[in-house]
Amino acid sequence: MYTLEEVKNYCKLCQKCDLYKNRTNVVFGEGNVKADIMFIGEGPGYNEDIQGRPFVGVAGQLLTKMIKAINLDRKDVYITNIVKCRPPNNRNPFEKESEKCIEYLRWQVKLINPKIIVCLGAVSGRNIISPNFRVTMDRGKWFKKGTFNIIATFHPAAILRDKSKKKPAWDDFKSIKAKYNELT
Repeated sequence: MYTLEEVKNYCKLCQKCDLYKNRTNVVFGEGNVKADIMFIGEGPGYNEDIQGRPFVGVAGQLLTKMIKAINLDRKDVYITNIVKCRPPNNRNPFEKESEKCIEYLRWQVKLINPKIIVCLGAVSGRNIISPNFRVTMDRGKWFKKGTFNIIATFHPAAILRDKSKKKPAWDDFKSIKAKYNELT
């Protein structure tokens, strides 16, 4: 059995897909390694690539506010992405890139063992919940896989682009808080 630090070190050496060629840093994930809630986004953006930390740009600042709105703190949760290297021009990761990187995420989930997994956006939902996942139709619904309670909501960047997503995302976060209270 690996430790999280060992998986991170393997990830830093990864060259399974072409994303490694342009990365400044691997953005593995951060937060409480015994977290009850794990947030999973799509992939690092510019600021994340520079700092080597997930969700530190404008969308990350919104995510932090959303977490605080349900009386939690970033240090209480674990935050990561499907792919650990920045896709060019902040595009969504290609399916083949996600497939190459998903093993690192599986290890993160296994080692952290959260009670709740929150998929941020369609790419995360398709990789975690179902290949047929549609964020506009399936967000806010709870799914059970093994011991994990899984929900998807809009990616914070999508909320920044389209303010009409703010209320449904807030409803999702209230549901996350209710499930957290139920399970802890």
